[in-house]
Amino acid sequence: MVIVGTPSGILIPELPRAREAADRLRGFRLIHTHLTPDLLSQEDCMDMLFLRLDSMAVLTVSEWGEPVTFQHAHLLPPNPENSTYTIRPAVAWSAVETDFVAEVQALEDELARAIQTAPFGSGNGLAQQPEEGPSALRLVQEKSLKQNPEAGASRRAVVVSVSTRSRAEQESALTELAELACTAGVVVAGALTQRVKSLDPRTIMGKGKMAELEVLALQANAGLIIFDGELSPSQLRNLAGITKRVVLDRTQVILDIFAGRATSKGGKLQVELAQLEYMLPRLSHQNRAFDRMAGGIGGRGPGETKLETDRRRVRDRISRLKDALKELRRQRQYARSRRAKGNVPVASLVGYTNAGKSTLLNTLTGSGVLAEDKLFATLDPTTRRLRFPQERELIITDTVGFIRSLPKALVEAFRATLEELEEADLMLHVADASHPECLQQIQAVEGILAELGLQETPVLLLLNKVDALAQEQREVMQEAFPDALFISAATREGLEALSARIVQRIDWTRTVSEPALPTPLEENHDESFPS
Repeated sequence: MVIVGTPSGILIPELPRAREAADRLRGFRLIHTHLTPDLLSQEDCMDMLFLRLDSMAVLTVSEWGEPVTFQHAHLLPPNPENSTYTIRPAVAWSAVETDFVAEVQALEDELARAIQTAPFGSGNGLAQQPEEGPSALRLVQEKSLKQNPEAGASRRAVVVSVSTRSRAEQESALTELAELACTAGVVVAGALTQRVKSLDPRTIMGKGKMAELEVLALQANAGLIIFDGELSPSQLRNLAGITKRVVLDRTQVILDIFAGRATSKGGKLQVELAQLEYMLPRLSHQNRAFDRMAGGIGGRGPGETKLETDRRRVRDRISRLKDALKELRRQRQYARSRRAKGNVPVASLVGYTNAGKSTLLNTLTGSGVLAEDKLFATLDPTTRRLRFPQERELIITDTVGFIRSLPKALVEAFRATLEELEEADLMLHVADASHPECLQQIQAVEGILAELGLQETPVLLLLNKVDALAQEQREVMQEAFPDALFISAATREGLEALSARIVQRIDWTRTVSEPALPTPLEENHDESFPS
């Protein structure tokens, strides 16, 4: 490929991958001329890094255009000096004896060996781990690698936090982002943090930190870069243009998880609506992801561009989805009104994602609701009936888990699901007592309930997974939450006390008298039924 530039520079076009076997480098080496005696510059080497070239070379020429000297540089694998690249000495152009094919093959081999021996490297942008053990983020990274040991670059990611928050808060946010990525089937191959006074409105981070991120992604063989928080449409485009990698933000990862977990018609409608509302402002002229939505003849208006047509199709689809969700809300309201006519009290399970709500529902009712050690295992509301002694009956519902900074598109799209909470006589707030950020998760759930206008509904706090706590930890938690119930849905610890507390908190004057049936704490529960 021959590119003609100007004395001040050249414009490099979009480059394909020339060497299909290459994992990290693109398979191109760039040889360009300098009309001055200047040799390779830092800008040349940065171009080599961001374009992931095999090598960057310069050929100086005389005033008559004759070749004089040759110099080249190439990237480096991880090394003790943390050097990104090396620049070879300049030699006479006629004395070049380098075998460039062998050189780049040796570099690819060394990069591959480095990722096998140190998959997360020491240059992950985080502080060194304390002697007592690895951090929560490092444990999530190792877990993701074990789940997908053969993952290629397209399924390997570097998670990034650029924020004004403290380093501890950033690492906590990155740990949760890594868990989300792991749930989505991505290997978290590295992490990078940067504290800033203010975010760069164009690319979030400066050019120097971008270079550090590119080195980390290159060495970790990561084809994905996932940013904590939500990126603007322009930031997504700019970052993708600079890194030449797939750039995602936290909202996209959550939407991807929801799309993979939605099973019911309602759940799929809600996820698609959230995805389209997120994608609409991010459509660009190069985006052809919505071609499949094209209608028949007459689908394109006169004078419309491809971009305008895409946007119109998306808006039309959003309108149809909202109509379908209105019908879904009407149907669920009808089901709730039927339950209300039966004067049967309702208790709703709420809580942070992966707190153990579905496991508790299964334990109480003997049902087989999907319960996994993953974020957002439950998307669709599930309703079961509980029978208590003294001719008492209760309906219990399990809803989608909450998470900090829940994307607004998801809150709005899942309004039909969250309306189940409005009819609750009692909310059972399930929290993971073994999680290091249990308090923050409880506060996040309480904040979301307040945003939904549900702060007046009675709440019973259940600290779940206490079987994973040491006695000293239990005592600390009991002092911090004196009114909470300590339970374990997995071992059934504390469920007798939970049953008694529910009986105390529910207004049973609404209950229709029926023959006494086994309590919800017994093993056989044939009375359970889906809504």
